[in-house]
Amino acid sequence: MIPPLKLLAIAATATLLVTMVLQTLGQEPSANKKAYVRTGQEATLSGTVTFTGKPPKPLKIDMSADPVCVKLNPHPQLEWFAINNESLANVLVYATSNSILDNYWFEPPNSVVVMEHKGCQYEPRVLGIQAGQSLSLINSDATQHNTHPVPKNNAEWNMSQAIGGTPIVKTFQRAELLIPFKDNQHPWEKAYVSVFSHPFFAVSDANGNYKIEGLPPGSYKITAWHEKLGEQSVDVVFVPGESRFVGFAFAAADLKGFK
Repeated sequence: MIPPLKLLAIAATATLLVTMVLQTLGQEPSANKKAYVRTGQEATLSGTVTFTGKPPKPLKIDMSADPVCVKLNPHPQLEWFAINNESLANVLVYATSNSILDNYWFEPPNSVVVMEHKGCQYEPRVLGIQAGQSLSLINSDATQHNTHPVPKNNAEWNMSQAIGGTPIVKTFQRAELLIPFKDNQHPWEKAYVSVFSHPFFAVSDANGNYKIEGLPPGSYKITAWHEKLGEQSVDVVFVPGESRFVGFAFAAADLKGFK
């Protein structure tokens, strides 16, 4: 017969192991969600993000603190406003739904999301990742870099990376929008990483295009966010197997405090 105290210790150890596994997968133990199983009737959302009007002048950067950065960027400027023939890049588009996404757990993918220090700036500047998915930070420059995310709901960390150093691989365990990333050695380097409990998000590419696949049928709010233009949202109801185009149009009037 196992003594009661030993039984309690075994139970506590089992509970701890279950908690650690669930947290590794980006799922809180108290959420009581069931794993989503694809039915083949999922919907697809795609669209284009545009900008009309006169864009603000590029903001110049002083990189004189690091000669390598100066050499890599003869005319350094911030990359937060990327327009190509009225197509707007670096716009985060994501779905929310209290009645659907909050009821299921979506297994994080095995693929690794990559962010680089490249040209003494973060690339990409805006990205999304699923809770529990690996994020790999690479230093592609011939100078030392520092990566310092400042989350509110996840653990904060601060690590430097030597020239040619091994990638820094991290995961975020909880959903959190727009975690600021900074570089303490190069204060002009900034990026935003959003962590989701599901895979239904995308970032517009150089042509303003985005695509989100595998949405369970139902009602959603689709939100588009830009660093300086704010956000727009639209309510969408997807029927089984539907493919829907939703475009977002930002304008110069959305810019506040910039010329």
